Amino acid sequence: MAETRGIKDVAQRAGVSVGTVSNVLNHPDRVNADTARRVRRAMRDIGYVRNEAARALRAGTSHVIGLAVLDAGNPFFMDVAAGAEAVADDHGLTIALVNSGDDPDREQRHLEAMLELRVQGLLMSPVGREPDILTRFRGLGIPVIFVDRRPTAMDACAVVVDDVAGGRSAGDHLVATGRSRIAYLGGPSQITQVADRLEGLRLAVAGVCDPIVVTADKLALDAGAEAATRLLDDAPDVDAVFAANDLIALGALRILIREGIRVPEQVAVVGYDDIAFAGGAAIPLTSVRQPREALGRAAAELLFDEMGEGPQHSHRTVEFTPELVVRESTVPPA
Repeated sequence: MAETRGIKDVAQRAGVSVGTVSNVLNHPDRVNADTARRVRRAMRDIGYVRNEAARALRAGTSHVIGLAVLDAGNPFFMDVAAGAEAVADDHGLTIALVNSGDDPDREQRHLEAMLELRVQGLLMSPVGREPDILTRFRGLGIPVIFVDRRPTAMDACAVVVDDVAGGRSAGDHLVATGRSRIAYLGGPSQITQVADRLEGLRLAVAGVCDPIVVTADKLALDAGAEAATRLLDDAPDVDAVFAANDLIALGALRILIREGIRVPEQVAVVGYDDIAFAGGAAIPLTSVRQPREALGRAAAELLFDEMGEGPQHSHRTVEFTPELVVRESTVPPA
């Protein structure tokens, strides 16, 4: 009742019907822009705050789309989120972002919370294989779109990058610049992209060398520094490093500089993702660029397609090809 009285107050203040206020809240596309602005101004003036939880219980769904990412501290995922948010905003919906932190148990808790929130759809980069809880989403008619990961155990839409091609482009570049003792600083083995990028590297350097593989416990800056320290202890003659992502590469770059190793003259470094920090590093980082915001946009567009098409929807995968961006960490300035 409190919400109903609030809506009536908003309608009276804005000089519109209760139905118009309801449309602004639930179907903004049905209201012209001037009227919508007047209604929202009235909401602010009287301090009206919608009880979204109560509305979701009545309607069986919310105005929220879930986005579950591996690492919210990685700028790559924030750019993906920005792309998804732009599309969601166009449809009058909000993105709720959760961070699994590469932890399956934490991922499970967050997905349970998404069900309780009654999200309209879910975009996610799973920690490993698809968690069983996703069958509950499907049972409730909630579409699930995979971001930067191909589903293996369920039929679903996905937006992916050809990471084998990306790894191969990094390896081809290192071989072309004369490198023959190449290391791969990877991450947790359950992350498919880590394995795919290594596969691409191996294809590129076959006949030149067998890459030295050092595993970092997570795809993060400090983990990259720790992995680089181990690498230099075990293989001091290494002449190139290809990292599974830019954060690991930047951590490795920090250790190389600290140890007085000249980059790229003695050791070349290649990252992956081409986050904003890559080009602004002390030694600008060569990186395999992923179309980060485009990934988020494409995933959200697939989600809205599935929501609109219902049972007639046919699942599909959108694949992007990454691009190598060459900077001073592999090719010294002229």
